[in-house]
Amino acid sequence: MTSRASSKASAAAKPKGIQLITEHPFGSGGLVARMYRMPNQLRVLLLSDSSAPVFAYQTWFRVGSRHEIAGKTGIAHLFEHLMFNETENLKHGEFDRLIELQGGNTNAATWVDWTYYQDDLPKSELAMIVRLEADRMAHLVVKREQVETERGVVMSERRLRVEDDVDGFMSEELYRLAFDKGHPYHAPTIGWMRDIKRLGLRDAVAFYRTYYAPNNALIVVVGDIDETETLRLIGEHYGAIEPQEIPPEPAVPAQAQTTERRALFHKPVTTDKLLMGYKAPGFTDIDHVRLDFLNELLLGGHSSSIYRDLVVEKEICTAISGSVTPFRSPGLWEIGASLQRGHQAEEALALFDGHIARVQRDGVSQAEVDRTRARLLTEFYSGMRTVHGKAAQLGEYETTAGDFRLLFAVPDNLRAITPADLRDIARRFFVSDRRTVLIARPTVTNRKGKRSSAAQEPADA
Repeated sequence: MTSRASSKASAAAKPKGIQLITEHPFGSGGLVARMYRMPNQLRVLLLSDSSAPVFAYQTWFRVGSRHEIAGKTGIAHLFEHLMFNETENLKHGEFDRLIELQGGNTNAATWVDWTYYQDDLPKSELAMIVRLEADRMAHLVVKREQVETERGVVMSERRLRVEDDVDGFMSEELYRLAFDKGHPYHAPTIGWMRDIKRLGLRDAVAFYRTYYAPNNALIVVVGDIDETETLRLIGEHYGAIEPQEIPPEPAVPAQAQTTERRALFHKPVTTDKLLMGYKAPGFTDIDHVRLDFLNELLLGGHSSSIYRDLVVEKEICTAISGSVTPFRSPGLWEIGASLQRGHQAEEALALFDGHIARVQRDGVSQAEVDRTRARLLTEFYSGMRTVHGKAAQLGEYETTAGDFRLLFAVPDNLRAITPADLRDIARRFFVSDRRTVLIARPTVTNRKGKRSSAAQEPADA
């Protein structure tokens, strides 16, 4: 059993020493986002929005798979599961039950740079959720049988999503090959199976006592709230939780890739699958916005040039899409495609390379840029229509980028992009010597019905 706050945590009537760190207008409707910091270094980001009688309550911890050490991969994700178990004040299952009884919902996610917990509730339940979330930050009960149970759940999840799923397998292999051992993005967030099997009670307790601390957390509350009352409740329930010493993040080693990396796997698929990744800039780099823009122009939807050519006109692929990883450190521009019967991945790759060469040589048109900009601006604003969407955007920018105010620069950054910017991005980042290419090919059987294994399956580390 573990606990890091005294039972007097709720004795304070109002927070003492809380500081307003910064504030920023949220859109043109008079909303203002305000960042506060408590004496124990807990950061609180509030946005009062009375457009509907609901609120989103999110807790972001600056810990993800990039913070794990060799041999302990998967601990961040495993602990996300453990956070829904019992506390010193609540039985197992009670947390979810109380939220559901009030018409709310709760969920969580673990990523490379962060772990976050989300609650969406009617405005009347603010006091309840502050009490529940503070309770599990400080008074979670961690026992051996709980760790073993959740470890079994995670192992089953890994089998389902990675080992028995070709897309999951290829995604994991892409990062394993693109980033060398020792890089924080080499290992998968779910963890290597052999590490998950070894994770135990001592690992879980140490992880909790280290990273689930107020000085490593951000609380985001958006919705129909009274800021003064919200701060009072947070101070009352979180104020006595003591900060912890957070280990320095592992250094990101230099990864100077100078040759293309390729792998071929025979898998139980009906047609070829292609997955590749080009090294891409980090989340706060202006080039990240530009590369994301070019990805949308080339691959974002049925009207984009590469999709229209490979899927609609030539019918080489049944689907093709891309995305730029929103990682704090430089990540990947990922492109994935599924081939039509009778076609191989190399055909799609050659056509794709032809499109990239034309962009590098001739650039893109102003009309293409204008259409793409309109789509991305619509997507940006649509993502913040709800209080949940607003909270998620604020939380991600504060946690990943280090400053929630950078969120508000996104529209201007999109409006500033020119065709010349995109040709420059294509020339600098679309370099075949700096990409990783994976192909999954249908398993071949001989006359005796045995599978061939022309490509060796790699180890999980």
